[in-house]
Amino acid sequence: MEFRLLGTVSVDTRRGPLPLGPAKRRSLLAALLLSANTPVPMGRLTACLWDDEPPSQARGVIQGHVSRLRALLAEGDAEAYGVELLTAGDAYALRLPETLLDAQRFEELLTLAREQRDPADAVLMLGDALALWRGPALGGAFAGPPLQAAAHSLEESRLSAVEQLAAAYGRLGENHRAAAVLRTEAVAHPLRESLSAALMTALYQAGRQSEALDWFHRTRRLLADELGIDPGRELADAYGLILRGDPVPELLAARPKAVAEPSAEPARAPVPPRPALVPAEAHADLLPRAPRGFQGRGAELAALGRAAAGEAPVCLVTGPAGVGKTALTLWWAHRNADAFPDGRLFADLHGFSDTGEPAVTEVLREFLLALGVPPRRIPESAAAAAALFRSLTDRLRLLVVLDNARDSATVRALLPGGADCVTVVTSRHRLEGLIASDAARPVPLGTLDAQDGTALLAGVLGEERVLGEPVAARRLAELCGGLPLALRVTAARLAGRPRWTLAHLADELADERGRLAHLAVDDTGVPAALRLTVQHLSGPAAHHFGRLGHHPGTHFDPYTTAALAGTDPPAAARALEHLGAAHLVTETAPGRWELHDLVRLYARDLDPAAGPHALTGVLDHYIATALAAAETAQPGGEPCFALPADFRRPSAVRDFADRAEAMGWLAAEREDLARAVTAARAAGLDDRAWRIILLQWPQVVWRSRDNWVPLLYTALECAQAVADPYAESRVRTLLGWVLSEEGRLADALTLLEPSPALARRTGDRLGEATSLVNLAVVQSAQGDLDAALANCTRAAALAREEGNPHTEMLALLHLARTHLASGAPEQALHVARTALDLGPEHEEAARTSLLHTVSGEAHLALGDQPEALRLLERAADEAESASYDEGTVRALEALLRVSGRADHRKRHEEAVRRLAGEDG
Repeated sequence: MEFRLLGTVSVDTRRGPLPLGPAKRRSLLAALLLSANTPVPMGRLTACLWDDEPPSQARGVIQGHVSRLRALLAEGDAEAYGVELLTAGDAYALRLPETLLDAQRFEELLTLAREQRDPADAVLMLGDALALWRGPALGGAFAGPPLQAAAHSLEESRLSAVEQLAAAYGRLGENHRAAAVLRTEAVAHPLRESLSAALMTALYQAGRQSEALDWFHRTRRLLADELGIDPGRELADAYGLILRGDPVPELLAARPKAVAEPSAEPARAPVPPRPALVPAEAHADLLPRAPRGFQGRGAELAALGRAAAGEAPVCLVTGPAGVGKTALTLWWAHRNADAFPDGRLFADLHGFSDTGEPAVTEVLREFLLALGVPPRRIPESAAAAAALFRSLTDRLRLLVVLDNARDSATVRALLPGGADCVTVVTSRHRLEGLIASDAARPVPLGTLDAQDGTALLAGVLGEERVLGEPVAARRLAELCGGLPLALRVTAARLAGRPRWTLAHLADELADERGRLAHLAVDDTGVPAALRLTVQHLSGPAAHHFGRLGHHPGTHFDPYTTAALAGTDPPAAARALEHLGAAHLVTETAPGRWELHDLVRLYARDLDPAAGPHALTGVLDHYIATALAAAETAQPGGEPCFALPADFRRPSAVRDFADRAEAMGWLAAEREDLARAVTAARAAGLDDRAWRIILLQWPQVVWRSRDNWVPLLYTALECAQAVADPYAESRVRTLLGWVLSEEGRLADALTLLEPSPALARRTGDRLGEATSLVNLAVVQSAQGDLDAALANCTRAAALAREEGNPHTEMLALLHLARTHLASGAPEQALHVARTALDLGPEHEEAARTSLLHTVSGEAHLALGDQPEALRLLERAADEAESASYDEGTVRALEALLRVSGRADHRKRHEEAVRRLAGEDG
């Protein structure tokens, strides 16, 4: 549960945000949160809810809101979090742990940042603090005077934090970043002189003196126009310093600190005498032995070394099950043993095991005994034992390793108290609460690359055996997905079978159906590790996880996940966040997630019977989304074909703002759409497969030479398999076009000739028109101009009868081209003008570019070179503005026939390179 004031006033729970209702109820909650754990009198609550004379029934209204708020908190399991709305006489108090309140975490992070000696640490903490803001403070509440004042105070704290962050960047010498941070706020608060002065200084330090001076003059004019005052001393001093070119003393005096290598001892202050309670000869050492066969991880070891520098650092090593978090931590701890002369404590918190977690008191008792505390002196309560532990470690130089932690609260109770103590926590969860409350520094751990994975195998099996089969060894590393646990299990199986070859085991692992079974020995292995993670998931998260295993693609978003699970995108988004926190899925870009191959196989086995239902859901999601993308990219370009009889409409379909976004989605999803087609065919869903392929037609036409032929032949096979003449005609038309663009005219003609008749059989008159146009293109290229003219004329008439200007323009474009090829430039020009006159609402840049190219070529043929150059130049500009490289090449080729300008030649060469995939 999380309470938010830094943005819209809200309460987030595991089930989603609580429906707080009207603004006055949010105001009541905001007033209680601003005085959390303190009674708020009825008079102050009244002032927060009304800015003028309150109504006579104000008390009753407030009581009603309190009653409803209590009910909402109960629905969100508030009691489990220690949250309670109490009545205290004529006042109300909201009791809660302050770590649940974003404004409190914000202030804690600001305090921690101010205490940091290293500006890099301050930057991290200030960045985390500012990331808590999600809009103007107390949003959605009724802004009574007390709440207005509170919101203003919070905003002042935020702006102060921004200025502190910029100052920390400045101390690091990262003045460009300081300027970027300040510019955003200075634009939003143009009359705040401290922001403008800080921005000017940052720009000046970044070597951008003229920008700094420009900003001063801009601010000076605003102050004069808006307030009628001159710049204050701070702004004037900054201006004078920049104008003189003087150094900035504060920034010159500070220098970024050097970061120690992970093997080096962190810099520490002299150690005062240890507390008398601990024997002088005591040296606590509970650390297990170093792992054997540890390989690679140079970057992660260095990151852990950096995270361990500073004052009382808490390092958070996170990653999925089996990725080697404990091994990395123990390896680092043994390499840096000299940095911790007072000892090393270790506790396995069993956060992800069948045995259950040990009580905090048990762990503290073990720690205190290791520190030399007599058993009779160890307190019975966890709070007292934790206090004693913090007191004893206050002056020690100690390493505390907390392995397999499941939640932040358990870790907090076990943190040492000394500034020279280092705590390393490993977890399959991100433990963001620990980052917020204790400025824990994340050290995320990913899988090994193939080289390090092969080295790990060699460390267990011996180099000779691995070097004897280097290709098979690399293949094993790849089949294990770089997961150290999987690699160790594989090595263990081979070590126990000296006669097995690496290639033999690689062949076994190549079969997905049995791969997980081969990656388990006794009670250890990938399935066991994943089971312990999955058993801690909530019901909704587990449900979504099981369905993700049936996804045919490589990545997914909330829409895809919802389609697989039969839910809606908000529920899927929440599930993905939970799965991401457990490192079962990885967010590779905002809103874009992936599964490790072995995790995918495990998820698939959780609910194998759900596979067909999940697959149909995601295929229909792709159809619905591709329909929306095609309609946005080319409105009116294709009719909406009939959907399958058993089509399952998704609960929500992505909206595309414009053509660029729609085309971007089609390009980004091309590989996964192809995988979906393969899965559909394997499941006997050919009716889905051809639709998914055909709906990519805007991208096919846009990039016609981008190896679409194999996929379109698959679509043709699917259309013929379901005996659908409509589909067959449409696919033949598109495939014939692509073949003609690739110069395969004979193949194109074979595909296109039956297409018009198939379209006529189904009454698809626009499909018939498009097929006639594409057939005419091939006929024209083969010299049969009379047939091409007839087919283009027929296509234009069909489109006009159907009232479809888009298809009519297409037919007229190719009719004009054919007239030009037949030596009739006047007719070509007339037809092109007719097409352009259909109206700008039917035009798009690519087609307009092609029509202007034809018109320019017609003027050249008629001897009107100036007009020809103007039209061809316009055509090239239009094509370039739309990133239509084929149109750019055509227009510039025509220009180069009559113009020797260097810029035309350069633009043509660049467009050809882009078209060939050699650029960008």
